[in-house]
Amino acid sequence: MAQQALPVREARLGKPLGTAGKEGTREALRWRSGSGRGTGREVSGVALLLPGGGPTGVRRPSPVAALAVRPLAVRLAKAGRPEGLTAHVVRYRCSGWNGPDAHPARDATWALDEVVRRYGDVPVCLVGTGMGARAALHAAGHPAVNSVLALAPWLPGPGQDSEPDPVKQLVGRQVLLVHGTNDERTDPDLSYRYAERAKKINRDTCRFEVHSDGHSLHQHRAEVLALAADFMLGSLFARGYSRPVKDALAAPPPLGLRMPLATGFGASLRH
Repeated sequence: MAQQALPVREARLGKPLGTAGKEGTREALRWRSGSGRGTGREVSGVALLLPGGGPTGVRRPSPVAALAVRPLAVRLAKAGRPEGLTAHVVRYRCSGWNGPDAHPARDATWALDEVVRRYGDVPVCLVGTGMGARAALHAAGHPAVNSVLALAPWLPGPGQDSEPDPVKQLVGRQVLLVHGTNDERTDPDLSYRYAERAKKINRDTCRFEVHSDGHSLHQHRAEVLALAADFMLGSLFARGYSRPVKDALAAPPPLGLRMPLATGFGASLRH
C-alpha cells in the first residue's frame, strides 16, 4: 500500500510544563544561580504526552485530543518538578493512524528528535492514550526513550493488520500498560496479549487492570494519575517504584500483567 500523502504541515510540541516554565530554549532553562539535577533548575527528564485519535484521518486533529491529556501532563509536570522534569504534549500532523503510514508514530519520533535538540541527552518517558499509546509503543526504540506508559492502548486485533505490532523496540525500556476492564473502545484483551509478547523479551514490562472502568479511566482517575506519576518518577529518576509496581514488574505472567489497581492507590501522594 502506498504511503498516504499529507497536506504540508508539521508536528509540533506544545508549550513546556514544569521546569521549563513558559520558556523553551535550552539557554532559558538554567537559572543564574546555577544548575544541577534535582534542583529544578534545568531539564533533566522529559515526559512526552501523545494524545488519542482515530484509525483514519488526514485532517489536523481537533484541539480536544490534546486538551484531554493536558491534566495528565500537568500532574506529571508537578510531580517531577523537583527532579527537573518538563512535559510536552505532541500536536500531530493529522488525526488518524492511517494503516501502515502510522503517522502518529512518525510524529512521536520527530518529537523525540526535537526533545534531544532542545534539551540534550535527557531520558524521556513516552506517555500515550488510546492511539497515542500505540504510537508510544512504536516509537520506544528511539535512543532517548527510557520508559513507556500506555494508557488504554488501541492495538490491532487478529486480521486487522498483516502482522502483530512489534515488541523488539521495547527491549531495555521500562514499560507499563494500563487498561480498564470495561473498555468498549479499545479491547483490554489485546493489550494483555501485547504485554504478554513484550514480557517474553523484556522483563521490565508490566500491566495494570482498572476493574469496572472504561476507556477514559475516569472512574478511578485519581488512582490512575498517581500510578502514572509513580511510574514516571521511578523510571526516569530512579526514585524507586511503589510496592505494587515493583511486584507487577517482578511477577511472571499472568500475575504481573493483570495486576489490579487498588482503590486509593497513591492517596498519601495527593495531599
